[in-house]
Amino acid sequence: MRTDLIRKTALTAAGLAFTGGAIAGPVTTAFAAPSTAKPTTQTQTDRKSGERELGVRYEAQPNFYYCGPAATRNALSVQGKDINVDAMAKEMGTTEAGTNSINDITPVLNKETGKNDAYRSVEIRNPDADAKQTDQLRADIVRTVDDGRAVVANIAGTSTDTDGVSHSYEGGHYISVVGYRDNGNTVTIADSADPNQASYQVSVEHLADWIATRGYATS
Repeated sequence: MRTDLIRKTALTAAGLAFTGGAIAGPVTTAFAAPSTAKPTTQTQTDRKSGERELGVRYEAQPNFYYCGPAATRNALSVQGKDINVDAMAKEMGTTEAGTNSINDITPVLNKETGKNDAYRSVEIRNPDADAKQTDQLRADIVRTVDDGRAVVANIAGTSTDTDGVSHSYEGGHYISVVGYRDNGNTVTIADSADPNQASYQVSVEHLADWIATRGYATS
């Protein structure tokens, strides 16, 4: 199922490669200033058309290891919530090594959504996602977005979006999935790492392989 997605393990020039959710990349590019953030689209399309996109009040992460709290904050913003990333980082146990796993994020999503069962964690344990796991991811994203919520995913490696731009997080990263089109075959990402690439779209197959060996939080 892997096409142009490349998965490899590498230490960066800064020596930052973590299994949780800290960005592994040059420190000069890992930091993103929230003040320059560009919001993702605010359009909400009709779910009957096979596509829907939620309005995100986007903020970039303030440092290289806050991708978990930042992705969660952006995900919750589609529900009209505005939670301090420092408070969420404390709840998730986030350190300079990142946020350990999606299982540390799901309870925070439930707490802030106001329902104990609003979100659950789903793991893709294989090195490559199979057809069944990809189909489940597609269905989970469509259902969650139709419910007015965003998915949070823990990813690793390099993937290419629908515009041909590569996004590389060899040491791991967290992103929000805030929309879909073509009945979920293409999904919209809100990425806290770089406000100049705050929003982009990837195929659900690429996303499934990006998540492989990790997991995501979904309704």
